[in-house]
Amino acid sequence: MSSSGGTFAGVPVSRLTQFALVGGAAAALQSGLLWLFVDVGGLYYLLGSVIAIEITIITQYIVNNAWTFADRANQGDAFLGGLLRTNVVRGSAIPLQTALLYVFVTWGGLGYLLANLCAIIPSGVYRYILDAKWTWQSVSPEEN
Repeated sequence: MSSSGGTFAGVPVSRLTQFALVGGAAAALQSGLLWLFVDVGGLYYLLGSVIAIEITIITQYIVNNAWTFADRANQGDAFLGGLLRTNVVRGSAIPLQTALLYVFVTWGGLGYLLANLCAIIPSGVYRYILDAKWTWQSVSPEEN
């Protein structure tokens, strides 16, 4: 991917935009799943959140691999390795996002769906940095 469209913090703006669009769609999916698990399925909101997050981890990996990081997409056996790496990266963000969700609901008084959206933002920044550097292993700063 060319960085001719400019960079932000050394990362091509086009890649950040793609990652954000995929993330926005995933946030909507995650919120819909969370609502389904909690309001329809009767699960505790924190458990529903963890399940919804894992489903979106897999979905985001597939879309980011095919689109955001298409220039260095994981193919064949590397696809499964990348899926494992993204699960480690994104899975490590589950405690962060779940803790923030709990804090926003319990101490912030937010509804669980709004709190979840608020918790997605800081965990999304964390996930992008690690995904760009490890899941789709960049070879130079210009390729982030």
